[in-house]
Amino acid sequence: MVIGEPVRSLLTILHSPLTAFFMLVFALLCAAPASAQVQMAKIAAHPALWTVHSKTATVYLFGSIHLLPANVVWHTREIDRAMESATTFMFEAPLDAAGKAQVADFVREHGSLPKGTTLRSLLPPQTLADYQRALTAADLVPEQLDGERPWLAAIVLDVAYLQHMHYVVADGVDLQVFAYATAHNKQVRTFETPAQQLSLFMPKDKKLELAEFTADLKEFRSEESTIGAMVDAWGAGDAKSVGRLMNKSLDSEPGARKILIDDRNHNWIKILDGVLAKPGVSFVTVGTGHLVGPGGVPALLRKQGYVVDGP
Repeated sequence: MVIGEPVRSLLTILHSPLTAFFMLVFALLCAAPASAQVQMAKIAAHPALWTVHSKTATVYLFGSIHLLPANVVWHTREIDRAMESATTFMFEAPLDAAGKAQVADFVREHGSLPKGTTLRSLLPPQTLADYQRALTAADLVPEQLDGERPWLAAIVLDVAYLQHMHYVVADGVDLQVFAYATAHNKQVRTFETPAQQLSLFMPKDKKLELAEFTADLKEFRSEESTIGAMVDAWGAGDAKSVGRLMNKSLDSEPGARKILIDDRNHNWIKILDGVLAKPGVSFVTVGTGHLVGPGGVPALLRKQGYVVDGP
């Protein structure tokens, strides 16, 4: 990885606050068939839920895993009651048709290589070999990504590989919570726009973009076991272990942590201050990485004097 630039490792993709958009990008760019569904015994998960209290409002904070195996059942009585009581649901960015259209617009404007240039033509022999191995592991063919810029190809590769390992887009927490909110005519709010999120993963320097893509390819399959450990910790409601695993991923990338997690957490706190100042109940679903550790949203709200119940 290139120090100071956002990380696109599989661990970060799975738990990153941006994965909802990675899913949309994948759907827009990749016509590969979904991996065959594997019949597996149901696994009951009990993920952590934080409750924030002010004099006038209640805010539930729920950490998302954006792609999950289809056999993971995470609806607990506590979570369902919180969702039922909420009048407003908040997500990182819009997941509706308008949000998808904005993602498509951003990809069309910023995701393509110049006409006549292919991604493979930019890669030296060793990187090209790493790229071919990544394509095979993700069950993709070169033609699907030939016209895409490296930053975009990295997203598609990572999400495709996760789906190949039976982490299913449709079973991710975000889309399930969003479906509930829309089905029950709840108000939906967001913290950011698609452009704000996707811009974080698009280096302005083309040489740096290619160098980062090369580094991503070398680490492509190295974190598979850690991904499983992360999902297990999330399902057990073990916020400390989730934080430890996230820190392991980001300790070597302080610049990435600041860009992807810390700065955005502080921006979101300002929005939540306004929410907590008015009467109502809100259910907030964001990437798990935003909620754990001393820099997580619950910890920051505690520092500001709010009562926060939870792990």
